[in-house]
Amino acid sequence: MPFIPRLTELKPEITAWRRDFHQHPEILYETHRTSGIVADKLREFGCDSIKTGIGRTGVVGVIKGKTSNSNKVVGLRADMDALPMTEDTGLPYASREAGKMHACGHDGHTSMLLGAAKYLTESRNFDGTTVVIFQPAEEGGGGGREMCADGLMDEFGIQEIYGMHNMPDLPIGQFAIRPGAFFAATDTFEIDVVGLGGHAAKPHEAIDTTLVASHIVVALQSVASRNADPLKPLVVSVTSFQTESQAFNVIPERVKLRGTIRSMDADIRAMAKDRIRSVSEQTAKAFGATANVTLDLGYPVMSNAPQQTEFAAQVASKIVGSENVTTDTPAIMGGEDFAFMLEERPGAYILVGNGSTPMVHHPKYNFNDEALIYGATYWARLIETAMPLS
Repeated sequence: MPFIPRLTELKPEITAWRRDFHQHPEILYETHRTSGIVADKLREFGCDSIKTGIGRTGVVGVIKGKTSNSNKVVGLRADMDALPMTEDTGLPYASREAGKMHACGHDGHTSMLLGAAKYLTESRNFDGTTVVIFQPAEEGGGGGREMCADGLMDEFGIQEIYGMHNMPDLPIGQFAIRPGAFFAATDTFEIDVVGLGGHAAKPHEAIDTTLVASHIVVALQSVASRNADPLKPLVVSVTSFQTESQAFNVIPERVKLRGTIRSMDADIRAMAKDRIRSVSEQTAKAFGATANVTLDLGYPVMSNAPQQTEFAAQVASKIVGSENVTTDTPAIMGGEDFAFMLEERPGAYILVGNGSTPMVHHPKYNFNDEALIYGATYWARLIETAMPLS
């Protein structure tokens, strides 16, 4: 089942959309321009209904097939937001917004789903209902959670839901997926270490928070290496160490540590949070200081449903051949807020090859336009295969 001819014809148009989105990145829930363009395109295509403002700035379009005897409703989701970072690609269509960049390829994700939506509204070669979902704030804002909280699944009657992300270093024309836990839960912590400030020449009269915090950083490495089952992945990373003073001769009274916890298992996730609190507090106490720990829950584990994963792999295989679809790709310790949607409905998340490009979240990253036709074809074939005309 090769490329759909109509989508091949649409590739220049899909590419133009992608490059326009790339030039005008918007972060978190501030996707007003992007959301507006998406909504306008869906109206232009002839979607049966369109709703904006779900999940703050999300957009949802409904496309009905030629028939609806199956009563089946399938959701397809793409993310729209960019990252707060400066682009360094030198591209003619590089970001025009200072300090904002589509460094994760959401410009491509949005464009692929728009391309599929245009084709599906023209052909309607399926029996049921397709719901195309354009989500803001995947990059740390929990836009998927907000769309679900606004009633996304129930309002549109979604029964199954599918997501997709580009993957650098996965060759163009290849897909990768796995059943079960795929992307990690992502939690954060802050540790405020409080001691007694003083003159650096008289450390015996102070409680040196720099020393205390350093011991906490080292001690926290034991959470993964000595408290977690070695067969269950866990990452605990301290990513920020800020002292109250920048002077050469002052022992600061306070130090703030920040970091992230990545896990694939609910018990490991709970254990890590408990141990981070205990290790930090007790280490500080040993030096006569205190450590106040704040833990924030982030994205849950993103887990693919087995049946929908197998189906997604079959669809991809019909496009590129089974030899180009990996069905046991390694789990990824990055986070993905499509997890919230998969907690509400069964579905699957697949990776599409982006070729030899810098990794996502790198200032030189760029979505590979050659991947657009693969992603758009996958979406269209998924719908036509999931809800075939009798």
